[in-house]
Amino acid sequence: MAEHRSPQPAVPEHLADVTSHVLADEERIRADLEDLVRIPSISALPDHTDDVRRSATATAALLSDAGLEDVEVLELDGMPPAVTGSWLHAGDHAPTVLLYAHHDVQPVGTAHRWHSDPFTPTERDGRLYGRGAADDKAGIMTHVAAIRAWLATRGSLPVNVKVLIEGEEELGSPHLLELLQGWSGQLDSDVIVLADLVNRDVGWPSLTYALRGMVELTVRVRTLEQPVHSGLWGGAVPDALTATARLLATLHDEHGQVAVPGFLADVRPTPEVERERFAALGTEEQQLRRDVQLLEGVRFTGHPDSTFEERLWLRPTITPTAMDVTPVADASNTLLSEVTTRLSCRLAPGQDPDRAAQALIDHLVGHAPFGAHVEVVTGAATPGWLMEPTGPAWSAAVAAMTAAYGREPAAMGCGGSIPFVGPFSEAFDGAPCLLVGVEDPRSNAHGEDESVHLEDLLRACLAQALLLAELADRAGELRR
Repeated sequence: MAEHRSPQPAVPEHLADVTSHVLADEERIRADLEDLVRIPSISALPDHTDDVRRSATATAALLSDAGLEDVEVLELDGMPPAVTGSWLHAGDHAPTVLLYAHHDVQPVGTAHRWHSDPFTPTERDGRLYGRGAADDKAGIMTHVAAIRAWLATRGSLPVNVKVLIEGEEELGSPHLLELLQGWSGQLDSDVIVLADLVNRDVGWPSLTYALRGMVELTVRVRTLEQPVHSGLWGGAVPDALTATARLLATLHDEHGQVAVPGFLADVRPTPEVERERFAALGTEEQQLRRDVQLLEGVRFTGHPDSTFEERLWLRPTITPTAMDVTPVADASNTLLSEVTTRLSCRLAPGQDPDRAAQALIDHLVGHAPFGAHVEVVTGAATPGWLMEPTGPAWSAAVAAMTAAYGREPAAMGCGGSIPFVGPFSEAFDGAPCLLVGVEDPRSNAHGEDESVHLEDLLRACLAQALLLAELADRAGELRR
């Protein structure tokens, strides 16, 4: 995907004042984002509990200053603090829109691979670098900027607005269902806008209509009661690392596709209309190689007859992501007695996580090399999500993005798993979910040198402001 540059926004004349405010607010938007990035709100690390709380407080202040009412920092038992607020004066005829983002961030990762301090926001070549700059503190700023623009210029919002900024998304949102059930009356909405996704490219916005699900498994392979000398016993006694390597090798075919019997049983065929949608995106293999920094000579995985979009968004995967094994620096000439591996499985939309997990467990246990003892424990599991890219809310988002970016958004899937999308929609009787974002393929969220493209950040803020007007124009279709 070659980088696309955006023309000037082409907004309706009656929204010129709101548009002008967003564009004139650029320096403040950036400054507010930088202040949020400076807070190391890493929800996964107990040492940063106070930082997560400080991040919630800073987020609440931004929402209050923008003009939201009833802003509150919520702390349920064991839940990192979330932030809520609302503005509900548009009237019963107007739809109610829930705006979601999250203020917690991933750990730093490999610190020496960052080219600047992760929590010191730094600009390079039009991008702002820092942990959370894209995922998802930029998402918070799209909500803040839109609300601020409307209330500053008109003194009101065109729709009723509720806001939820979560503090544990990077943990998998374990308390979200409890929060939605306990606060359903306060959060109930006609449309949900979730600002935590990736755009097709710089200057090319996207609306995401499909997410893969996920299930994690921990696999323990044992062959001995204790390690033994490799010189004395190697050749007759099996070691756990060799057994694990052979077992993992059975999970994929020569193309790198999942080869576990039954694992793909409920994967839906890709409809022709979806293939046509993918073809319109114009994916370029060389650009993908550059985006992921694939090494020279390394081939992509997946069946060559399938598109990259199908492989990345609609097909399941099984990936070893961690292994407990002796480090090379501590190696000795011994046969290892046991090895533990973490498997991360991404599931196609529509797959049953429990059924897929059981198929994988049966395969692992049934293919134990040399009679090794294989124990499998299932961890977090969430289904995928899929919606038809149609309807009044979708049309509103297309119109808003087209005006703000100067080009129509791409209809995309996402290979990642976002556990909260399904529960959100279900909690509010199937309310449509609009999945938008500020990230692009080079944002490197979760990795080193995470960044946001500053021009795209401003475009996303404008699109969010225009979206509120577009949703108001479709009030009759959206009010449930």
